[in-house]
Amino acid sequence: MKYKLLAASILATISTSALSATYKLTELESYDGAKKNYISDVSNSGHIIGLAENLYNFPIDVSYINFELDLIKTAYSNTKANYEEINKEITFTLDEIKNENAAALNPDAHAFMLSFLASQANNPDYQKIGRFVGINYLNSSAQEQVLFDISSVDYDGLTRSVNNLYNAVSEDGVSVGWGTAPYDKTTFTADGETEEETQFVRDFISRGIILSPSGAEVPLIPEFSEHGGISTANDIVKTNSGYVVVGQVSTGIPADRQKNIDDSCDGKDELVSVCIERLNITHQRSGGLFDKRAVMWTLDDNLNITKTQELGLGFTPEDDESESFAYSSNAIAVNGKDIAVGYSSVRYYDRASTIISLPAYYKDGKVTEIVNQEDGWVEGQASAISENNIIVGYASKQIDGAQRYKLFYHDIASNSTVFPTDYFSSSSSFANSINDNGYIVGEGETDVYNTSNRRREGFLYKIGDDKITNLNDLLPCYELDGETRYKYTVSEARVINNDNEIFGVATKTVEKTDSLGGVVRDTNGDIEYESVPVPIKLTPINGEVESCSDPATETYERQSASFPWYTLLLLPLVGLRRVFR
Repeated sequence: MKYKLLAASILATISTSALSATYKLTELESYDGAKKNYISDVSNSGHIIGLAENLYNFPIDVSYINFELDLIKTAYSNTKANYEEINKEITFTLDEIKNENAAALNPDAHAFMLSFLASQANNPDYQKIGRFVGINYLNSSAQEQVLFDISSVDYDGLTRSVNNLYNAVSEDGVSVGWGTAPYDKTTFTADGETEEETQFVRDFISRGIILSPSGAEVPLIPEFSEHGGISTANDIVKTNSGYVVVGQVSTGIPADRQKNIDDSCDGKDELVSVCIERLNITHQRSGGLFDKRAVMWTLDDNLNITKTQELGLGFTPEDDESESFAYSSNAIAVNGKDIAVGYSSVRYYDRASTIISLPAYYKDGKVTEIVNQEDGWVEGQASAISENNIIVGYASKQIDGAQRYKLFYHDIASNSTVFPTDYFSSSSSFANSINDNGYIVGEGETDVYNTSNRRREGFLYKIGDDKITNLNDLLPCYELDGETRYKYTVSEARVINNDNEIFGVATKTVEKTDSLGGVVRDTNGDIEYESVPVPIKLTPINGEVESCSDPATETYERQSASFPWYTLLLLPLVGLRRVFR
């Protein structure tokens, strides 16, 4: 079989290669308050952090909602019609949600309200639904790490109105991330009106934070903090004298955006903070409201900031460009040599008026592009850097009529960039992590025939090899009974440490649960099932690569780095490490 040849080549390098052995998969404990769990980062000393989403029993406040408005009545009518299409009877009314707390007791009513509120995400008149919570994996348990949320005055527990990106952890357990401010429910009466309106407002759009294992918190407040400003913290490294943290900060507001603020945000027709949020969303295509720059913070052992250094931009804007657009650079990762990597706005090589965002690294006060624009690359970012100054990331260009991403690695010393062969020509692939042994992990699309919503599977790549290897090809075909198909499919490889241990996300099939955490049954009373992401650790072990046949035909051969394992159900997952794609 084809895998015998692969196994022979793998075993030939047993002394140095992670591919010389199969991998043992260990599922880590998931946060029991959420359906979906992910890994964000792992230190070489074993500290693990992550994210969770789809929280059970999400608190919903209906006290302020006018259920007579056409907006919510139409949403209810559409839901009822959708139920009828699948021969399902609707089990709640709007009156029951308003008067009988149905959204907290009836899973269908709860799901309806979550969907309705999500559809009003940009409407300040409605409660805000946060998506992610930070997670610490400690002593075989998963515990929530609160970044900026606070206790609610309207219901028990936190407001759950914040989004969190819990991004990186150092060797001694100091971690970094960033989050949004919690929303506050307030009232506002516009000029010329007599009726108060309920609105939800917050103090800032994003703020970076440093967290110590002992509970100390260091918010990273940007020097330019008008209207709250913006900051993020994406990576942290322990040094001999303290820590280095990299991320992004707001540095100003373009003149045209400031004029928009001056003309619109006078507090008469809407609250100033509501106006700021609206303008930031409106101008996303031109960079948002704020100019933003990659930044490096230096801290001592007590987490006191001793130096803040902006890392620059990949081009010098002309005066009129600076007035009209908000440009940005961002540092996603850093190594122990103070070389940061990420992305930056740069000028397009043959159209001076066009600005694009490309992978870049920051070294000795300079911003250096990584990929060659003349090869068609128009977007991307660098995700990680090893202590050997090897950078990994992804970039996109037109392939087979569509914009596709491709993983790359770049050697600073030789100034060479390589795009390894991935699963197939039009597969998008993303490199997430590299260790000091030259092994790269990430994920790539494996669905050859679907051109839009493609599933992904994790890969392992050794610098110098011809192509990537699907991590699922290094796992068993069957459970211990020798008959049951292996229940995990690795969908995301997030981190690889210097022991060649890999941490990431796998999908497995479990009993389906509703938004209140109850088990879902079909109209016949039978339990339904679904595929969910779970956090995993892959440990290299001595063994042989197996050749797995399709459970239906028993004739299909698993093919390394070419085609998907069709027999398992996968959730399409969004890459989550440090900056969301």
